Amino acid sequence: MKQSGEHIQMLISYIVAATGLKQLQVEQTVALLQDGATVPFIARYRKEQTGELDEVQIRAVEERLAYYSELEERKVTVLKSIDEQGKLTPELRARIETSRQKTEVEDLYLPYKPKRRTKATIARERGLEPLAEIVAAQGITVGTPEEAALPFVNPDREVPDAAAALDGAGHILAERLSDNADARAVVRRLTNEQGIMTARVAADYKEQVTKFEMYYDFQESLKAIPSHRMLAMRRGEKEEILYLSISAPVEQILAGLKSRLILRPSIFGLLLERVAEDAYKRLIAPSIEVELRLESKERADVAAIKIFARNLRELLLAPPAGGKRVLGIDPGFRTGSKLAAVDTTGRFLEHVTIYPHIGEGRLPQARQELLRIVATHSIEMVAVGNGTAGREMEIFVKETLAAAGRPLPVVSVSEAGASVYSASDIAREEFPDLDLTVRGAISIARRLQDPLGELVKVDPKSIGVGQYQHDVNQGMLKKSLDGVVESCVNYVGVDLNTASWALLAYVSGVGPSLAKAITHYRDENGSFVSRKELLKVPRFGAKAFEQSAGFLRIRGGKHPLDNSAVHPERYKLVESMAADLGVSLAGLIADPALVSRIDLKRYVAEGVGLPTLSDIIEELKKPGRDPRSQFKTASFRDDIREIGDLKEGMILQGAVTNVTAFGAFVDIGVHQDGLVHISHLAGRYVKDPNDAVRAGQVVNVKVLSADPQRKRIALSIKEAEQGGKAAN
Repeated sequence: MKQSGEHIQMLISYIVAATGLKQLQVEQTVALLQDGATVPFIARYRKEQTGELDEVQIRAVEERLAYYSELEERKVTVLKSIDEQGKLTPELRARIETSRQKTEVEDLYLPYKPKRRTKATIARERGLEPLAEIVAAQGITVGTPEEAALPFVNPDREVPDAAAALDGAGHILAERLSDNADARAVVRRLTNEQGIMTARVAADYKEQVTKFEMYYDFQESLKAIPSHRMLAMRRGEKEEILYLSISAPVEQILAGLKSRLILRPSIFGLLLERVAEDAYKRLIAPSIEVELRLESKERADVAAIKIFARNLRELLLAPPAGGKRVLGIDPGFRTGSKLAAVDTTGRFLEHVTIYPHIGEGRLPQARQELLRIVATHSIEMVAVGNGTAGREMEIFVKETLAAAGRPLPVVSVSEAGASVYSASDIAREEFPDLDLTVRGAISIARRLQDPLGELVKVDPKSIGVGQYQHDVNQGMLKKSLDGVVESCVNYVGVDLNTASWALLAYVSGVGPSLAKAITHYRDENGSFVSRKELLKVPRFGAKAFEQSAGFLRIRGGKHPLDNSAVHPERYKLVESMAADLGVSLAGLIADPALVSRIDLKRYVAEGVGLPTLSDIIEELKKPGRDPRSQFKTASFRDDIREIGDLKEGMILQGAVTNVTAFGAFVDIGVHQDGLVHISHLAGRYVKDPNDAVRAGQVVNVKVLSADPQRKRIALSIKEAEQGGKAAN
């Protein structure tokens, strides 16, 4: 639906109020988004227009724009429906039109919303609405309610006596009160602020031990309950082990509803008190509880997804080992271990299966095959999957290489999501003739070379760095994680001539269809020699080029800047800088000292301010640089392979695999991650675990306890720091 300028300005005013950003920043960002610009492109190449908003702020504008656009569309539908009923007053129209919350709009619409047949509907059919009006007016001060109801007794209409008439009138008034937007808002606010989330164990599980045992008799403030507890309890409810409910401040709520109904002394005082109680208990409370349970679930989802997104970002931006010839190993016991060699660009070379863990008789051949494939392909690093038999394989490889006088770096690599990739359409396209486990070994090797390039082929939620990822809103999760992947890919940049279509698909302005078109063009015509050549790719137009070119790299291309983050729209500007210094463009790029001599203020022009110019200078100093940190990996102790090998007090090195709201999980090489509780993350108070550690970080930990039977390991970073260096 095309939106008018006035309508857009209204949405912008809403966004300004919600985000606290400046009017001009929001206006420019909305204009860019509506023109088809992506978030990474706006953040990187349109800093002057947005006042240097970062990706988080731009995404906030994007989300608010979507929310308020949907809200305005809903308002149109609601207003039309009420107007068609002939009940749209100027006051009601004004309240709906000025509302900025979907909940408020739905509350205002509730009295006019088509309903199923209710007790109030039946009472109206029996002619009791006039009696309800008399009761609501509270104008009768003498006599009894029954005397006032006698004229409405009608056995033919199933109103046999005055009591039945008063009941029917009460049902009409209870529904009116329930439909009142202001009354519902008060009940919602009080329940949200003072409500208690309560969990009780189902009768069948009272004597049983389950993972939800701590919630068998549990209460916590609805407003304060942490995300992980909310999601855990909901999972317990889904599995029918727990019953959940919200306890509200009933007395305070009823007092408020009664004061709203009872306006003056009358003979109907007691009846109206009962009406308020009925409206709350039968109509309002169940509805508000459903709403607030959904809202608390949404809050928990948002918090859990935020943690997942942060962990995913750290994992995707893990330091790459780089262009090394790598041997990837997918370890196994009975079925053997799959070895796959790849060259410096990740191209598959050869695979072999060895059986070093199922009897001494197979060991010599396994050692021989390992050494052969290492020598044949001049392997520089070995990547071992950290799943079943991972530690055993790591030790076997180290010992075999050392004995042969060929010590190489042997790195434990996370297998999370590798099996998902192996069975995926992408894997089948890449290696149609290879077994799933061999594809897994190739993926493990490539993960060591470039985690980002390989992990983009896996559904983000299968990578295993989330918290209750199957319980949260899947649409919200996908949108958030896709945004993280997009952000990471464009932050690092992509080699146009080596990237898979799966990686290219996340480049700003590209997407899966164009990504496949790029790789198809590359297969038929050879490597790209310039960014401009992208315009020869079918369906790759000027807009796609504008959005994507700055994030794509060409090593050794025709134009020196094609291997940098400088956008082609700024090539002439940089060429002018070189000419002003009396050097060639290639000469300028090769000399950071020359770059430092550039007077940026000389080149400020319309659309090109100091933020963009500063970015260009930084890029000229280190063109094509990888912004990720230096490669580092954890060193596991060779004598620690199983939980049973752990002893209390040991200080070990490990790698953080997952950060949650309550702490962090650390891989110490025993097939089971240990938990560092939030209280043990640092020698200071930690409110948010992400302030202390990040996924992929190498840390020293102290073993607090290890339970092989329950597969639980408690670790402490705080005590390891206090205890000194890791034990040898």
